[in-house]
Amino acid sequence: MKNYKENKWYVLTLLTLVYTFSFIDRQILVILAEPIKKELALSDTQLGLLTGLAFAALYVVLGVPIARLADKGNRKNIIAISLTLWSFMTAISGAASSFHQLLLARIGVGIGEAGGSPPSHSIISDYFPPKKRATAFAIYSMGIYLGVLLGFVVGGFIAKSYGWRIAFYSLGLPGIFLAILLYYTVKEPRKGQSDLIKTNSKAPTIKEVFKTLFSYKSFMYAALGTGFTAFGQYGINNFFPSYLQRIHGMNLAQAGYILGLVFGVGGGLGVFLGGYISDRIGLKDLRWYLRGPMLASIVSLISFAVVIFSNEISWIIGMLFFTTLFSGFYLAPVIGVTHSLVNAKMRAIASSVLFFILNFIGLGFGPLTIGYISDLLIPKYGDSSLRWAFSIVFVTGSLATILFGWAAKHYKKDLKRFEASIQTN
Repeated sequence: MKNYKENKWYVLTLLTLVYTFSFIDRQILVILAEPIKKELALSDTQLGLLTGLAFAALYVVLGVPIARLADKGNRKNIIAISLTLWSFMTAISGAASSFHQLLLARIGVGIGEAGGSPPSHSIISDYFPPKKRATAFAIYSMGIYLGVLLGFVVGGFIAKSYGWRIAFYSLGLPGIFLAILLYYTVKEPRKGQSDLIKTNSKAPTIKEVFKTLFSYKSFMYAALGTGFTAFGQYGINNFFPSYLQRIHGMNLAQAGYILGLVFGVGGGLGVFLGGYISDRIGLKDLRWYLRGPMLASIVSLISFAVVIFSNEISWIIGMLFFTTLFSGFYLAPVIGVTHSLVNAKMRAIASSVLFFILNFIGLGFGPLTIGYISDLLIPKYGDSSLRWAFSIVFVTGSLATILFGWAAKHYKKDLKRFEASIQTN
């Protein structure tokens, strides 16, 4: 029992599975959007609110104080409690009979998920040394796309066969059993046990972490880059099932199967390659941890242009795969960069700050903005309004590309300053 409790690969696998469930529960509403929209008489703006800002609001606000608890106390227990809460709130989403009831349930999911990633990031950094962290974070971040795959494919199948309410029940409740497994089979590691430079025993305040992070230009630019990249990711992912159903005549199950594979396999491969390649080329020049996401952003924008302006379904699906693959490159390297600039007892809060920016810009406003633009354009373009609403992604994606480039320019200098400050203290 003790051996696997402390085995870093077992811990990483279980935390990745927890992250997978977070995205099943977060994204299942996306594949169920069309039947829910019809039954509850919702607009695209309301769908954007439910799949974006309603979830993100308390998710990003509560992430920081919960991360503070994680930096001071037992991270494993926080993750287990959070997983139980968001799984329960997902399940009861199936009982909603109005927009406002579903809104409250989605807010509840967001509250629960606020305690998921930052403590997990901190645990992973304690099990893996700096030169292997981007790879470890890449494996963990594959949970995003595995969750999307399962949510879309399984959720679409269940909804088509038994209705959207049963889909919520079926995919929400298993997370509670995973929380029990996590609680009894994962050992809480000692903070800083894998670091080359040891930290002091006192946990810093939230104010101290903010002051440290925002003193580094590389972090500020990289964090904003993740936000604008996520804006496009969430906006596309959350409305593309509806896009295929409205414009290309697919049914719910077909859209779920296709997009589950595209987002799941393409995104999972992209996020893994982003971390793995960064750890390899970063050995020669640390700036490639941020140059890689910059170049990948350019490629993803080019491929997405084909996606939304083509009417050939094979081209749309093929190029969407490449868009998803390259847009996932940024996440693992940026988490690794963030953790490299703070000491071990700042990491949960550092991750929560990064995810606050990522989710506030990306999840909070990506789906909402695209849904709002789509509603505005319906009188002129009808069902094709989503195609033109997606065009905002070229603006936010270009901003992300520039920001990653600026972050790369400052990273080596910021890292040297951090190392000097540790030695001084």
